Amino acid sequence: MVSRLPINVPPASDEIAVSYLARLATLHDMPFDELWAQVSRPRSKGSPTRRLDGDLLATVADQSRAQLARTVVELRDPEPDWLAFRHEPQRGCRRCTARHPGGPVLQLLPHHRWVCTRHRAWIGPPDQEDHRQPDLHTLPEIVTAQHRHLRLIRRLGFAATFDAVLTGFLICAHRWNFADLAFPGDAWIEWRRRAELLIPPGTESDTFSTSRLFACTYPEAVALAELIGSLPWRRLVAAGPDGQRAFAIEIGRRLGVQDYRPAVIKDAVAHWMEQDCWRPPSPPNTDYRSLRTFGGPTFRKPSQDSDTKRRESALWFSRHRRGGDAILRHRTLNPVVVRDWSHKTEVFNVAVERTAHTYVDPRRHRTVKDLTALATTDWVRPDPISSTWLNTATEPLDWQRRTGPRPSTGGQPSPRK
Repeated sequence: MVSRLPINVPPASDEIAVSYLARLATLHDMPFDELWAQVSRPRSKGSPTRRLDGDLLATVADQSRAQLARTVVELRDPEPDWLAFRHEPQRGCRRCTARHPGGPVLQLLPHHRWVCTRHRAWIGPPDQEDHRQPDLHTLPEIVTAQHRHLRLIRRLGFAATFDAVLTGFLICAHRWNFADLAFPGDAWIEWRRRAELLIPPGTESDTFSTSRLFACTYPEAVALAELIGSLPWRRLVAAGPDGQRAFAIEIGRRLGVQDYRPAVIKDAVAHWMEQDCWRPPSPPNTDYRSLRTFGGPTFRKPSQDSDTKRRESALWFSRHRRGGDAILRHRTLNPVVVRDWSHKTEVFNVAVERTAHTYVDPRRHRTVKDLTALATTDWVRPDPISSTWLNTATEPLDWQRRTGPRPSTGGQPSPRK
């Protein structure tokens, strides 16, 4: 027996069911479990597990079934391309959802939604829910990057854009870590300037979040993605030294690095050119639809020690004002840190370090002198590489479906201490 709730409150766009139900329960001063029992049914006869029922929810919430199918993620009809959406719900633009009472609105956003262009607010990847969203009126280039990101989706498709933007972030993060000398117009000077606005020196314990570091590098990550996701550029890199040199020149121009030449180690661009350019884009690790919590009374939450990790990262950042480490170890970049063809490692930090190196036999290069020489040695692949996928692929690219389990990422990501 179900009863209609007296307060008629519609769900927000892309809101997850648990968030909507929590708001309804708060507005009606009733326990969540009591409301859940009214809008769910047993998964099967005799099963103790209950799953959301759209018809019951429509009756109880006094909403049309069609309205719920457009807004509540679990009730989407037809179902969306789940790989195009993050698997982790988060707060969207708080000004956009302010008209929805009853508590915070948790949404399942697409991978390409990083900025609310209407309110010029940074949304970013899933991060600290209780942190204030940065205002971008003094950083218009970040808003412009969101528009470029959306245009990239239309040209390259979801799969190539997802992989390319994350790879762009990875390259920028390593550059932020390794750069010691800056040229006029060097991108990492811009990253430091943006960081001073988003995380002012001396306030790191309160204002630091990895999401804000992503914001610092977002314009350059999208600029790099325009090359990384392009099939013509990928084929040029795979073709031989001349194409590699042309690609390096263009990468250097977008990073503000004069006469840029990829190096054998401490260079994520060289790693991508050697290991990844001729292979298909990496898909997300998982999707929201495949989680055990889908349609249930709970949702996947960040680890309980996330605030501790944030404080450790904030301390490291306050000492050096370099954001690369925190970005590289954030769960958002996992799909491009550990790819399906990556060398297997037991520790995640080792996998992170390998994304900045080409293949080098460590048994032959152990001394500091050897490693210093490698860091200044130009990387080049003398012969073209043959790739059936690269020869036959067409834009826009579709997702590569895995036929087996994804490789383990090793130990949990941790900040550098």
